Amino acid sequence: MKPTEELKKEHRVIEKVIGALEGMVGRAEISGKLDKADAESAIDFIRTFADKCHHAKEEDRLFPAMEANGFSPEAGPTAMMRHEHEIGRAHVRAMDGAVKGASEGVIKDLKLFVQGALGYGSLLRNHIQKEDNMLYPMAEEALSASDMKKLEAEFEKVEGAMGVGVHHKYHALAENLAEKYAVKKKSHALFHEGCAVCGEGG
Repeated sequence: MKPTEELKKEHRVIEKVIGALEGMVGRAEISGKLDKADAESAIDFIRTFADKCHHAKEEDRLFPAMEANGFSPEAGPTAMMRHEHEIGRAHVRAMDGAVKGASEGVIKDLKLFVQGALGYGSLLRNHIQKEDNMLYPMAEEALSASDMKKLEAEFEKVEGAMGVGVHHKYHALAENLAEKYAVKKKSHALFHEGCAVCGEGG
């Protein structure tokens, strides 16, 4: 499998957890409390699978390979993708800091979690579209067969560094969260009108 195809497949897994987060937000808005265990599982998935594995493959392997083939590390598409990764990490920090209070029904913290989760989801959905439809095709055009073969081996090292079975564990976690929250692309929209937490609509 081409490295870019592997990254696309990982995007589909990440999208399931984004959908679950949106479902979590919807339920929290109705009940007034966040499910602490599920929120922490989603954050763990994002930090481990999406960031330490998926984004590491991009930032430490794919992007440097593209930059070695003419893409600017300061002003090119790889620079934009790195910047968006950092914005995503800020959203995750906001979510993490609000989980305890949100799970106890503290409105301020619930609002912070909602903002972080929806901000992350919106960012990542757009980010994924850019990578799938623009960045990865650019990489496939610019990189040689030898470059791609080297990336395959490098990606295997990234997964190996996570530990035996860890990659599979997070695939299973994503499936479980998606099933629990009946993932739909616009989960939050079902609950957003007149939302007391977001202070919008109605």
